[in-house]
Amino acid sequence: MELAGKQIAVLGVGESGRAAAVLLKKHGAIVRVLDSGSGPSLEESAALLRNAGMPVELGAQALTDRQPYDFAVVSPGIDPRSELFSGFLARGIRCMGELELAYQFCKCPVIGITGTNGKTTTTQLVERMLNGAGLRTVAAGNIGPAFSSRVEQSADLDVMTLEVSSFQLERVEQFRARVAVWLGFAADHLDRYSSLEEYRAAKLRIFERQSEADHAVVNLRSELPPLAAQRITFSAYRSGGDFEYRQDAIWFRGNRLLGLDETRLRGLHNVENLMAALGVGVALGVDPGALVGPLREYAPLPHRCEWIRQVDGVDWVNDSKGTNPDSVEKALESENRPVVLIAGGKDKGFEFDALTDLVSTRCRAAVVLGEMAGRIEALWGSRVRCRNAGRSLEQAVALAREEARPGDVILFSPGTSSFDMFRNYADRGDQFRRLVHALVPSHTFSAAGSPTSEPVPAVDAAPGSQSIHHT
Repeated sequence: MELAGKQIAVLGVGESGRAAAVLLKKHGAIVRVLDSGSGPSLEESAALLRNAGMPVELGAQALTDRQPYDFAVVSPGIDPRSELFSGFLARGIRCMGELELAYQFCKCPVIGITGTNGKTTTTQLVERMLNGAGLRTVAAGNIGPAFSSRVEQSADLDVMTLEVSSFQLERVEQFRARVAVWLGFAADHLDRYSSLEEYRAAKLRIFERQSEADHAVVNLRSELPPLAAQRITFSAYRSGGDFEYRQDAIWFRGNRLLGLDETRLRGLHNVENLMAALGVGVALGVDPGALVGPLREYAPLPHRCEWIRQVDGVDWVNDSKGTNPDSVEKALESENRPVVLIAGGKDKGFEFDALTDLVSTRCRAAVVLGEMAGRIEALWGSRVRCRNAGRSLEQAVALAREEARPGDVILFSPGTSSFDMFRNYADRGDQFRRLVHALVPSHTFSAAGSPTSEPVPAVDAAPGSQSIHHT
């Protein structure tokens, strides 16, 4: 891709935008970065770019920019309906996604991993597994760091492992995944897409340029259009795939590969993540027996059904990464004990009605919070005891503790995004973890598990635990 002397706009000063700008400038482009947002974090990002010799316009000034450009590179976080983005389209300026830009410089085949849930875990599993089996790879894309910041390493790799979101796939042109992974599809991002069909169509673009020489590792339960690539199928819930789950183990075409108890993961959703990772290895021609060793050592990331501690015989689990109802469903299905569920957050335009039956059978009680608290309470309240914590995570922790009994699990799986109260899901999960670690046991439990001694104060609020409000 010839960039020397090209006038290029980068839309967005987030991680992907910064990485794209640096890559473009390195290859001789004249780069200008625009973002219609404002605030301290954007100013900090803008300062980094300016120090690297690239002009940056933020806020209203970005919207008034009318300089001629050869094309624009768009960060995935920039909504196509935004005034900034739509203004470039109206001027007839070609707009390329950051994923597509980086792909133009990639010197090795690409693994692309998408799905509503499980992308990050599966991407990390693939990275750990392939490196352990002797294939050189790094993980990038939606998982972070951005593809543009890692693509220069591609000449020294056997394959590049990318987590790709629907936002990144919206504007692909030549991008081709030698192995495309489809983990599954569920309702999400209806604050960006006009319908589930539009959201699904964006994700399906991962298969768009594949040929019969490529592989598609797909969930057997997903209904997909005809694909050009060779399929490798998996399911933890249905038989008939290349990978099946029976007798508490993963089997590949009749051969036992890996027991779940041999790993550090839990739940059928993680069984499918493991199957998908193994499918990538098979697609690349690696003996399945060489793949399982590295998977045994993988430890789950924070905020993904992360066990925090036990207090008064109750386990506290942080699933703040659960940002849609499907993720709540998977987290609940991974528990075989009574659950007190903490759920709610930003209203993203979808309903929680599909969870009602599962919540009523698995949950002792539900604590709801955030923008969606009232709606969820109205939906579930006739089937399960609901407590409304308003916009206070500290109150949600206190109410959940009141409802739980020894042997229960308190599961923080919000089922939607965090931006109504927190910076992001990690900030939300970190605050939850701090609150849980600040809890003081009500009793001293004997070795047999029976409470002794007298009670002490129930909650000692964590410093810095108050809600953070962001738009």
